[in-house]
Amino acid sequence: MAIEASGYESTGGRIRLGMVGGGQGAFIGAVHRIAARIDGQFELVAGALSSEPVRAKASAVELGIAADRSYGSFEEMARAEAARPDGIEAVSIVTPNHVHAPAARAFLEAGIHVICDKPMTTTVADAERLVDLVESSGKVFVLTHNYTGYPMIRQARAMIANGELGDVRVVQVEYPQDWLTERTELSGSKQAEWRTDPKRSGAGGCIGDIGTHAYNLAAFVTGLKTDAILAQLTTFVPGRLLDDHVQIMLRYQGGARGLLWASQVAVGNENALKLRVYGSKGGLEWIQEDPNYLWFTRFGQPKQLLTRAGAGAQPEAARVSRLPGGHPEGYLEGFATIYAEAARAIRAARTGASPEVGTIYPTVHDGLAGMRFIEAAVASSKAGNVWTKVE
Repeated sequence: MAIEASGYESTGGRIRLGMVGGGQGAFIGAVHRIAARIDGQFELVAGALSSEPVRAKASAVELGIAADRSYGSFEEMARAEAARPDGIEAVSIVTPNHVHAPAARAFLEAGIHVICDKPMTTTVADAERLVDLVESSGKVFVLTHNYTGYPMIRQARAMIANGELGDVRVVQVEYPQDWLTERTELSGSKQAEWRTDPKRSGAGGCIGDIGTHAYNLAAFVTGLKTDAILAQLTTFVPGRLLDDHVQIMLRYQGGARGLLWASQVAVGNENALKLRVYGSKGGLEWIQEDPNYLWFTRFGQPKQLLTRAGAGAQPEAARVSRLPGGHPEGYLEGFATIYAEAARAIRAARTGASPEVGTIYPTVHDGLAGMRFIEAAVASSKAGNVWTKVE
């Protein structure tokens, strides 16, 4: 359930940001830091950058974080920063999955806004507790489903909401990669190691890592609610402890049908996220590796190519575009849009106002939906690929 807010009152000054995880050798931490800097809204001033003290200290030095604001644990960081008059206003949590929930709880309880990587937790129970805490704390919680930040995804969402496709009938979303085709987790790859470990990743491997992105993207664009799924989770690589290939049928409330395919063993694919939506009046197609384009077809009419910041671009896309048409925007800019939306919400929270009109970001409720999706998919697969309700 993405937030769309109305009304806005800005207050000055960059948002003081802390980070948990994301130290030396971590891919996603660097992405978050770049995204936070692109629009100049955040300043990284504190961190508990690694569970390894030497790496945490070295990482802080590299990033220009003062020694007295480099912490050995997120618990210490939450306590100390909450007590400082210049303490952080928000924290980015960019750790392996099993740390998301306890870290988020620590900062929310300390009165600090949270920006958290996905999936939000490793269990539905933890996700439900986090929803309660966010609602009782009144703090901003942003889940970084970054693909929702792409301009042409925002346009697709608006076109469907405006009825340009008619009644949505079919949703097809796929997210194939090939980087885990071999047992990469044994080669020293930090990224592969924790993603294939149930203790750190949770009950889902591929389903949690990229399947949740595909599921969230389909929901964000179409606005559809899932009724039930039939899932087959497969582990192709011998010895691997979690799934590396996912095939799912979806029944949506209202009658639409969907197909979701995610794989990390699909040789020849790098990051081939694709979404296709078909309605009673038309269809849309978007490909993440070529994200500045959106194909739109009205029934019985020639196929149209809509371009970011080009003719036919709608206000929802223009609002999150940074460059003139023909200048490619991609992954980092889409990620930065989530941080820009977070900044609007956090600035508004300084005065108790609402963010400006059109502010949209994935929330704690999207995180709970993702965990319920993983739980239902795992249950469906284990039961022999049967239809399973998604709560």
